[in-house]
Amino acid sequence: MTSIEDYLSRVKNLPPAPRILPELLQLLRRSDVDADKVVSLVKYDPALTASVLQLANSAFFGSARPAGDLGEAVTRLGFQQVYILVAAVSGARNLSPAQKGYGMASGDLWRHSATSAVAAQIIAKELGDDVDLVFTAGLLHDIGKVILSDTLESTYSVIVHETSQNRYPLLEVERRILGFDHAQVGGRLLAKWNFPPSLVAAIEHHHQPDHAGEHARLAAYAHVGNLIAYSLGQGYGNAAYAMEPSSAAFRILGLAEDSLPNYMMHTFDQMGVIEALFRVKT
Repeated sequence: MTSIEDYLSRVKNLPPAPRILPELLQLLRRSDVDADKVVSLVKYDPALTASVLQLANSAFFGSARPAGDLGEAVTRLGFQQVYILVAAVSGARNLSPAQKGYGMASGDLWRHSATSAVAAQIIAKELGDDVDLVFTAGLLHDIGKVILSDTLESTYSVIVHETSQNRYPLLEVERRILGFDHAQVGGRLLAKWNFPPSLVAAIEHHHQPDHAGEHARLAAYAHVGNLIAYSLGQGYGNAAYAMEPSSAAFRILGLAEDSLPNYMMHTFDQMGVIEALFRVKT
């Protein structure tokens, strides 16, 4: 059976690494961070800078007077909001294309990922956890699907039958076909991209957060965000029937399972923000 490392080494078109994200995460955790340092990191990607300014000046993030440059956007919005905009633009580049192996049209995976990230962020704000990390985990939890989609396209009918007719979980079907699943591949990809171990573990175990060890809480956020996005009908594809809610995720976060409708409502109230992220030009 092919290992994940061997598989990744043979993939011809790996998604481009969102290099700025792990660096920006690290920078924002330094005590000496300031607006100039953030701007100096982001400005070397002109397309990214333009997209961040587009979002910063949109109705959902901006103010009466548009930000004329990145420094002004950072000063006005704050580090956390700018990080989320940078993460959104970086994520859109990899997550927007169609994922035919999962029956996802262009934009489906991106809309699902943005919804998951916003949902997880809402809960993290309420519980007082690291919003930047949680948003990133929600945004990139399904990045492994981008890698596996081309391979699985030839077995599309098998996936549809097994997940929708036989009701097998998607992870089980992926493992049966490939020997590994999209969560494992996503975790390995984030490790290659130099994301922190907490995010690597959260992505790898977002379907089974209680397997993520010391990073179970971050994995639980990714799981619940994922669940809310599916429950709101964002990002169906073939996997719609294969989302198995983890009671462990709610237990880890200290949430009652019957709180899900409340968080769904709060996420739905943020659909304008999600649509702004969805329309971002990359």
